[in-house]
Amino acid sequence: MSHKFFDLTFTPSVKQAQEHFGTRRNYERFEGGEPDFYGLTEQEMEYIAERDSFYLATVGENGQPYVQFRGGPPGFLKVLDSKRLAYADFGGNLQYISVGNLSVNDRAALILMDYPNQQRLKILVRIEMRDAEDVPGMIAQLKMPNYKAKIERAAILHVEAFDWNCPRHITPRYTAEEIRILNQPLYKQIEKLEAEIEQLKERR
Repeated sequence: MSHKFFDLTFTPSVKQAQEHFGTRRNYERFEGGEPDFYGLTEQEMEYIAERDSFYLATVGENGQPYVQFRGGPPGFLKVLDSKRLAYADFGGNLQYISVGNLSVNDRAALILMDYPNQQRLKILVRIEMRDAEDVPGMIAQLKMPNYKAKIERAAILHVEAFDWNCPRHITPRYTAEEIRILNQPLYKQIEKLEAEIEQLKERR
């Protein structure tokens, strides 16, 4: 079976660059063969469901690329099935660059990072933007607890390929909650020591 991600991204110019830099042979064995994409595996779906952000790249009709950061509570990027994802689209800064780009070119790329574990997942998709009033059932699935902003659209992502990236050069970064969890044993030890200090004070 071919590696669909390489089939889509290894254009003639990319292959020419690989030849020039001596890496072409490394990837030839992944190409050709069965072109079908069988969907995300449980590993990718679980990884996506745990993420609280992703980067979204689109391209305008003038060829200008644009990268947008999307964030929310873990799981705000919903896994509908092995070939479809979805997220709620709000008004945001009202520039509508991604929305406009997708109206003329529905191809997009996502990068999902797990900084503490130095992992990243690249996903190639086609995005279908649907007005909220046209897909009320989908909007109900995409609502986020304790977030009152009005959902303007549902973004439905049709997955075409994915690839896991090398962890090299990913600097581990942690959220405040992740740091709190990691430091929990220290907090307990501090509480224990403080209690012992108080007991010693009382004995004086």
